[in-house]
Amino acid sequence: VQLQAYGGGLVQAGGSLTLSCAASGRTFRTYAMGWFRRAPEREREFVAAIHLTYGNSYYSESVKGRFTISKDNAKNTVYLQMNDLKPGDTAVYYCASGSDTDFRPQEYDYWGQGTLVTVSS
Repeated sequence: VQLQAYGGGLVQAGGSLTLSCAASGRTFRTYAMGWFRRAPEREREFVAAIHLTYGNSYYSESVKGRFTISKDNAKNTVYLQMNDLKPGDTAVYYCASGSDTDFRPQEYDYWGQGTLVTVSS
């Protein structure tokens, strides 16, 4: 499975961005997609996850109410709509695929290359 994440960029605080993650290859065993992020000098952090069959979605407390994860199964693509961005959201964002939704990064099998989101104050 190959994952291509894109859509990052520079945005002012309070602004919005939408990240996309396109999956290709042997995706038939991929049932969940997640977004994680890593800020400078911090550990990788769970952001959101979605089950590709049932559509259940989960969020970290830090982004709940501001971020929305969604999917387009026909395009094998997952999106992360990020609203009301804060400087603390600045990080490299990674998408990952696995067999179930989980907040633990070790439960995901494949990872995209990451896309940088910078939020200026």
